[in-house]
Amino acid sequence: MSFTTRFAPSPTGPLHLGHAFSAMLAHDMAQAKGGAFLLRIEDIDQSRARPEWEQQIYDDLAWLGLNWAEPVMRQSDRLQTYRDTIDQMWWDKFLYACHCNRRDIAAAAAAPQEGAPLLGPDGVIYPGTCRNANAERDHYPEPPPPDAALRLDIASVPHDLTEGGVLSFKETGIDTDEVTFTRADLIREVGDIVLSRRDMGTSYHLSVVLDDAAQGITHVVRGADLFEATKIHVLLQQLLNLPVPVYHHHRLIRDDAGKRLAKRDDARAIAKFREDGYTPADIRQMVGL
Repeated sequence: MSFTTRFAPSPTGPLHLGHAFSAMLAHDMAQAKGGAFLLRIEDIDQSRARPEWEQQIYDDLAWLGLNWAEPVMRQSDRLQTYRDTIDQMWWDKFLYACHCNRRDIAAAAAAPQEGAPLLGPDGVIYPGTCRNANAERDHYPEPPPPDAALRLDIASVPHDLTEGGVLSFKETGIDTDEVTFTRADLIREVGDIVLSRRDMGTSYHLSVVLDDAAQGITHVVRGADLFEATKIHVLLQQLLNLPVPVYHHHRLIRDDAGKRLAKRDDARAIAKFREDGYTPADIRQMVGL
């Protein structure tokens, strides 16, 4: 199997130095192995995606000297694939409808601990309010209710996804070993994640797993902030019978105060450096490549 990496930005603002580091690292790793570097536009959030930001992604990456195979995958072209998968998981009773808003979740999660709610890789760990209220899913409407988020009932996932009920992935970035975890770990540390948001019919977690499989990604290169989320993705890969890539979670590029860069950090936008006369070699030096 060919060594295949990808860079998957969202067209919701300008790419910054952190994006440049991730894209160039993934590109360099593929080049070193004689493999392929792919680009994917993660635009499922159509309320924030803008065509001009998508075009700037192409312009910025080309200026950095990166090249990628065509055509570029765009998530907005794959909505039916996501819906079909959600429907199948619903009929298989791996999902349940959730009508809670963020305030409901925060309040319910905080109450038992008499303090701040526990946080996981997907935010506040869902306390199971709607799961407990709908323990029997035979009475659910057909198809899934359009006005609700759909959550994965992790407790309903079969124990025998892998031998001994242990899930794992190979990590070559911030760690260089096999990472193992169990369904019980996910229930305690992650909670029932949303796989279909009511405003888009899918979610980052579901889409990224299906897209990586569709593009034949063998090595996922991304920031260390997504390390814990990888456990969610591996669970979904096993549940949907998809291959598990090798993961390489890299260090994050931070500002002078040690804060992780965000798209609102326009001063560190790649386009701004380009306008100010910097070169791609300068960018490489700034991010330590």
